[in-house]
Amino acid sequence: MKILIDMNLSPDWIPVFESAGFEAVHWSKVGDPGATDKTIMAWAIIHEYIVFTHDLDFGTLLAISQADAPSVIQVRAQDILPAKLGNLVVNALRQFQKELETDALVTVDQAKAKARILPI
Repeated sequence: MKILIDMNLSPDWIPVFESAGFEAVHWSKVGDPGATDKTIMAWAIIHEYIVFTHDLDFGTLLAISQADAPSVIQVRAQDILPAKLGNLVVNALRQFQKELETDALVTVDQAKAKARILPI
């Protein structure tokens, strides 16, 4: 799986994903830091990346548009640093790998992770 890290998350997530065997890139390295969420989603679809974000707008966009891609994994927590949530997010990626590969919205918080198949 390839993970596209949104601007609202630190590039420090890259080594977390890479050490778990996932390819990862931060949006600032491949696109305009001021790009809209729609632009980021379009890039992710074209390049076959899963969007990793702290922005709840991605889930809203998926729901409103009834889009069936891209997969999005969103973290819902106050402390979004890799040292705090890295293991939870990596475990969610592994737990829901099949769903993410066929397009899903995965939400991770400190208590649980859940997946919804797209479109929602």
